[in-house]
Amino acid sequence: QVHLVESGGGLVQAGGSLRLSCASSGSGFSISAMAWYRQAPGKQRELVALITSGYSTNYTDSVKGRFTISRDNAKNTVYLQMNSLKPEDTAVYYCNAGFLRGGRWYEYDYWGQGTQVTVSS
Repeated sequence: QVHLVESGGGLVQAGGSLRLSCASSGSGFSISAMAWYRQAPGKQRELVALITSGYSTNYTDSVKGRFTISRDNAKNTVYLQMNSLKPEDTAVYYCNAGFLRGGRWYEYDYWGQGTQVTVSS
């Protein structure tokens, strides 16, 4: 069983930065693709960024050039560096594991409690 714990959220002004962390327990982290998601009030959860076991990355268009996903396999941790934050980035951010197959992302059901990011204008 995999347990994920997100941290690093907070309140920041527009244009500011935050770095989120997601610590994973259990085996197999280094061979797992990992992803960050977010869910704003009244909206569906969306995939923000993912990183494969081979360190390939992909981002949703709205965060390209501003967010960077990375991983440290020695620490079983995935990060999301968020720069130039905008009020529309306000959401609860979650991480999860998954895999890519045929160009499609498949997620596991390992959801943590999430971390709140609030960007004020």
